[in-house]
Amino acid sequence: MIPLSPEILAALALALLAGLVAGAWPARRRLLAQAAEAARQAERAAQLQDRVAQLERDLSAQADALESWRARAQDGRLELAQLQAAHHEKLAAFEELRQAFDQSRATLRAEFQHLAGQVLEEKSQGFSRSSQDALGSLLRPFREQIESFQRRVNEIHDASVSGQARLDTEIRRVLETGLKMSDEAQSLAMALKGDKKATGNWGEVLLERSLQLAGLIAGDHYQAQASFRDEAGNRRQPDFIVRLPDGKHLIIDSKVSLVDYDRAVSAATPEAREAALVAHVRAVRQHIDDLARKDYSSLTGMKSPGFVLMYLPIEPAYIEAMRRDRELFDHGYRHNVVLVSHTTLMPVLRTVATLWMLARSNEQARALGDQAGGLYRQVEMVAARLQKLGHALGAAAAHYNGTVTAVAGQRGLYGKVGRFAELSAKAGRPLPALEPLLADFEVQRLDGIAPGADHVPETGRADAGSPPGAVPEDLHPPGEPNP
Repeated sequence: MIPLSPEILAALALALLAGLVAGAWPARRRLLAQAAEAARQAERAAQLQDRVAQLERDLSAQADALESWRARAQDGRLELAQLQAAHHEKLAAFEELRQAFDQSRATLRAEFQHLAGQVLEEKSQGFSRSSQDALGSLLRPFREQIESFQRRVNEIHDASVSGQARLDTEIRRVLETGLKMSDEAQSLAMALKGDKKATGNWGEVLLERSLQLAGLIAGDHYQAQASFRDEAGNRRQPDFIVRLPDGKHLIIDSKVSLVDYDRAVSAATPEAREAALVAHVRAVRQHIDDLARKDYSSLTGMKSPGFVLMYLPIEPAYIEAMRRDRELFDHGYRHNVVLVSHTTLMPVLRTVATLWMLARSNEQARALGDQAGGLYRQVEMVAARLQKLGHALGAAAAHYNGTVTAVAGQRGLYGKVGRFAELSAKAGRPLPALEPLLADFEVQRLDGIAPGADHVPETGRADAGSPPGAVPEDLHPPGEPNP
């Protein structure tokens, strides 16, 4: 064996080291490539995870919106049930009033026919034809008043039934068309492309559609673009003023800008959408502050409860603003501004329409009460005249009976001149027989109807303590309740 020198050993070591380095370089390149691919996969996984989180947030928002719709639908059903119950009660009261009036009319007619027949047939054989015509003329206005009153009761009953049917149909349509109107509003908002004037006009159109859908009438129940002046002389023009039956007003504004929400809907990236929604909430809050500074409620001639309804025509825009800023509604309420959408505004408008319907019903009931008071007074006047006629007939009968007694009584003139028939040849016929009349006039029955001229009620006034339209107790037959 040949011994190796140190130089040879060093050369061999260097050759071995060079071989190892040459073999490890491709492996290192493969490791670097795999590391780069792993980094790309990790970045892709992070993006997918962000997308999944965004989808989960959208799903949660949709679930919240669905739950809100369900709650509003339940509120609508409860309101419908309450309105139906109130209407049924009012309808029952009208029906009781009509039945009581029919019974009273029939009883009065029978009483008057009985009294008039008895007086005319038994006690008024000496009346002339002209007296009978005068009595018919006296009773004719009473009959016409009864017929007019009956027609009016039937008209009010028919109008009430028709109004209830329309109310049921409209409430169902409110719940069915709410989502459809929101979809149409969102499409129109995207088409406006940021035109603030067009946005305001479009919001007014949708708001007026909601007012009309609730059954309110322009000019009678609400007014658009009414002009006022504040204390500084500046011109103020609220979008809509809804009139209430008590002379007060509800102010509704529809000029909130939805440009930022339109940008959020059409945003291409989540970052752009988030920025647009933040701007949308800021715009809504800014409009609340603007309405608070205008202070419509303090304008001269305005009788507002002290707050303004701020109308957002797009339902998702309203929900998104409330979801993004939990304090937004409280902020508006502190500034006397109440945020509403189509869904939350419709119950308010339906309540206003119902108040107007009740006000009309109460006015008609008061008119019926006035007519009933006048009718009662006419009936009482007729009864008082019949009572005087009965007293006159009774007095005449008493005088007649006294005269008959003086002539044909035991010590009357007949007894004194009876013997002249035996002495005079000219007394060929006997004296006629005279009989007294029976004084059986039913004056007490007339006293029950006409207590006297001192107690005649004023025209158009019902009994004290009776509700408008109540029939006086004197017109009810015995045993019948006063409705």
